[in-house]
Amino acid sequence: MTRKSLRTFRRSLALVAVAGMLGMATACGGSDAGQSQDGPVEIRFSWWGNAGRAELTTKAIQEFEAANPDIKVKPEYGDISGYFDKLATQVAANDAPDVITMGGAYPAEYANRGALLDLSKAGSALDLSKLDQGALENGQVKGTQYGVSTGANALAIVVNPAVFQAAGVSLPDDSTWTWDDFARIAGDITSKSPKGTYGTATVLTHDSLDAFARQRGESLYTQDGELGLGKDTVKEYFDFSVKLSESGAAPSASETVEKLNVSTEQTLMGMGQAGMMLTWSNSLSALSKASGAELKLLKLPGEKPTPGIWLQSSQFYTISARSKHTEAAAKLVNFLVNNESAAKIIQSDRGVPSNAGMRTAIQDLLTPTGKVEAEYIDQIGKMDFAPTYIGPTGSTAVSEITARINTEVLFKRLSPEKAAEQWLSESKAAIGK
Repeated sequence: MTRKSLRTFRRSLALVAVAGMLGMATACGGSDAGQSQDGPVEIRFSWWGNAGRAELTTKAIQEFEAANPDIKVKPEYGDISGYFDKLATQVAANDAPDVITMGGAYPAEYANRGALLDLSKAGSALDLSKLDQGALENGQVKGTQYGVSTGANALAIVVNPAVFQAAGVSLPDDSTWTWDDFARIAGDITSKSPKGTYGTATVLTHDSLDAFARQRGESLYTQDGELGLGKDTVKEYFDFSVKLSESGAAPSASETVEKLNVSTEQTLMGMGQAGMMLTWSNSLSALSKASGAELKLLKLPGEKPTPGIWLQSSQFYTISARSKHTEAAAKLVNFLVNNESAAKIIQSDRGVPSNAGMRTAIQDLLTPTGKVEAEYIDQIGKMDFAPTYIGPTGSTAVSEITARINTEVLFKRLSPEKAAEQWLSESKAAIGK
């Protein structure tokens, strides 16, 4: 999920808390009684997105209903801005959809309040054996499977080979390069390019803090929902961020702040004024279109000896703990992630499929940049990286804390050491640990 989306999600937290007081329990669901006796059962399926996503999803639902004539699916969708507020109200009123699309830290928010079904209880209707292990772990809360990845992306370095060539700088070997290599190469590009073009479009982001921690054998969050990284790692993160800015490898503090919430077209990479950009792999198509350049994806620096990369689920399919038709709901989720006809309709709209077979099924249907994204995810999916845990309740605020304190560091209002102390203090308070 994007940082903007996570900020949107936070507005519904108060309503989610109301749901917790209803004493929801997984024992309330699990029945498909009447399915064969009284004709088709009806299940509700909620998601957010634009008209294009609604059209694709409706086509996939029609395929599912044709294959499962005893199940009818009622779609419920809307814009992201009101989706989670509506969902929180539905859950509090014991009127949740059967299949619920979620994102960010929300599977943990709802699972911890008993609102989601433990998917091990879905039985044979849901087969998760073909999903990439990392994507599977994305949907777990304290070791229990509550969400199924709709598709995945991963952190990457997007590069513009034309900017490298114009600066006379060679592309790095992404199987061996380090963060020092990244800083050096970015600095070389800036110094050998016209004014306004930088080696890297950004300094570091909240997501790269997670990668920093993982490369050091730590993690942003532990399975128990606590912070999993220490002061030294956070300080190194802020140290490196300010180094990129001060050296000219990245934009200045003021330029960085100006570019924090701009559209894809207004980013330096989108304008063709950056050699590299640390971002999510599913940004490649939009950045390529904006820049008019043939961009590439490289793995993160510093991935040896310990990988910091992980597969990030774009969204999750979950099932309400109070659904009266959990088998039917599980069949729908299974169809969406494991059926070739569904994959060919949805393609990468909800991320590159986490099922390798589905990636193969859609390969020839993707655009050239879509194929690059899929190949990158396939490559990352084969790596042996540490588990990823959904952020605990309150973690949606931590990314905002990181961005704010990083800005203070860039403007020299906080030293990296003081910034690390403040980040740890505020982040612990946000998650209540």
